[in-house]
Amino acid sequence: MMATVRIQEAPFDAGALIAETHRANPKVGAVATFLGLVRDINAGTDVAEMTLEHYPGMTERAIENICRDAAARWEILDTRIVHRVGTLRPTDPIVIVVVASGHRRDALDACAFIMDFLKTRAPFWKKERTGDGERWVEARASDDEAAARWE
Repeated sequence: MMATVRIQEAPFDAGALIAETHRANPKVGAVATFLGLVRDINAGTDVAEMTLEHYPGMTERAIENICRDAAARWEILDTRIVHRVGTLRPTDPIVIVVVASGHRRDALDACAFIMDFLKTRAPFWKKERTGDGERWVEARASDDEAAARWE
């Protein structure tokens, strides 16, 4: 199984990433994707922008480990993940997870698994700028509950 993980400030081309996962592999029968976007509201407060920080090297390794865990559970042919860092505004894409497999269930489940663990295991820190000032975004119990369903 191939896994490509990129952390970058620049926008990404979702269509190109999806095409890359299956273009040269006739064994691919399904591609599942998740595209995460910046919302203009969080916890009932308007959000003007979000800044994401990470530890280079550590973040990529954590995501690669999540991909390995997914590959141990499902028959995955390719995985591509791009996660943005830096300052983002509402409607900006933050993350894309693309999983290719021979069959839809493997692709769909692996994509959901990877995203659930990205939210809980990948070392990212988010700060939001609101009308009331800046605030760090705390981990959500609902994200931990989502990840726990895979245990």
